[in-house]
Amino acid sequence: MLEPESEADLARMVRDATGPLEVRGGGTRAPLAGGDLTTRRMSGIVLYEPGALTMVARAGTPMVEIEDALTREGQRLAFEPWDSRRVLGRDGTPTLGGCVATNASGPRRMVAGAARDSVIGVRFVDGDGAVIKNGGRVMKNVTGIDLTKLMCGSRGRLGILTEIGLKLLPGVAATATLRAHGLDPAGAVAAMSAALGTPFEVTGAVHEPQLGTMLRIEGSETSVAYRAERLRHALAAYGEWQLEGDVSWTDLRDATGFAAPSDDLWRISVRPSHAAQLVAGLPGRWMMDWGGGLIWAEAPAGTDLRALMGLPGHATLIRADPETHAALGTIHPGSDAVERLTRDIAARFDPRGIFAGAVPA
Repeated sequence: MLEPESEADLARMVRDATGPLEVRGGGTRAPLAGGDLTTRRMSGIVLYEPGALTMVARAGTPMVEIEDALTREGQRLAFEPWDSRRVLGRDGTPTLGGCVATNASGPRRMVAGAARDSVIGVRFVDGDGAVIKNGGRVMKNVTGIDLTKLMCGSRGRLGILTEIGLKLLPGVAATATLRAHGLDPAGAVAAMSAALGTPFEVTGAVHEPQLGTMLRIEGSETSVAYRAERLRHALAAYGEWQLEGDVSWTDLRDATGFAAPSDDLWRISVRPSHAAQLVAGLPGRWMMDWGGGLIWAEAPAGTDLRALMGLPGHATLIRADPETHAALGTIHPGSDAVERLTRDIAARFDPRGIFAGAVPA
């Protein structure tokens, strides 16, 4: 196992590589094909300026270390990254690099943006072993190719992240959840859309058939109490809403209800207006997040949900056996033009194919 302790070590190891490298951070995702390299020793917070709401940390830094540092200063990550360990049945420690490389984003995604919207700078090593830097410690307009955004969600195909700069948000003092039971999918999407269109700043909108329809409000205690009550009255036409105190948004974020690995698991991005029609044709359990814009869906092993969707959307295979991943692919293929552009960009940053297999489940 190659364990670089610095960016220079990593660059040398990539230059010396004679074949594909499997790159791991905290070991929370499915293994890849090829050699072994881990970034876990490239860890630590490099710079944290609470007054400027910015942080720079090495890619191997455990997410728990980052979140602990932010909590002590009353701050948080805007994009609420989801943790894959429960649904994949894996151990390990999620790292910042893995979070950014997969663009991991939770329920707050629909109002605060994805991980890529919070990343303001990156350093990475490309397939030739060159160190590339893009962005900085403050938000600014860019010209040309925005490599910072390009690396977010690239899943290691373009290079190995070594350092990441983040913009932050102040923390929240209180959280309230409104829940309604008995809404069908179309009614739930209508209610969630209406809630998100109010001025009451809903930061989470989830529908799970057994748990009900749940809306989250965050902020100061006084503000949360006021907005929750106003929102409850504003949504009276959609059902009876109760203020709940036992809703775990961490469990909803991580889809822990799908933790038992009996079936394949997919994440489907779709227009909320199409969500009700889509779930009606799904063969297994499902849950809506992002107000209907994200659907977690189970399917019998080997089922290609993309072929069953029948609607515009993007489906990622999260959990399946290696044979299913090989047969169906992990990532939803794009149009011919997008696939051609993707290949051209990958060839530019990794001409030797060192990261050719880097698409973790």
